[in-house]
Amino acid sequence: MISGVSIILILGILNMLLILFQISTGLRWIGVPFHVHRKTAIILFFSAALHGILAILANYG
Repeated sequence: MISGVSIILILGILNMLLILFQISTGLRWIGVPFHVHRKTAIILFFSAALHGILAILANYG
C-alpha cells in the first residue's frame, strides 16, 4: 500500500495509460520516434507482468 492505495491498483492504472499511449502512437495520433514507442512497450510488458504476479499473490498467497 502506498498512502492507502494498493500497488496493484496503481500498476493497473499505469498499464492502462501505457496501453493508451501505445495505441495512440501506433495509430500515429501522437507522433513520437520509434525508439520511444519501443521503450514504452518494454516498460508496459514488465509492469503488466509485475501487476499480474502481484494480483495472483494477493489472491492466492
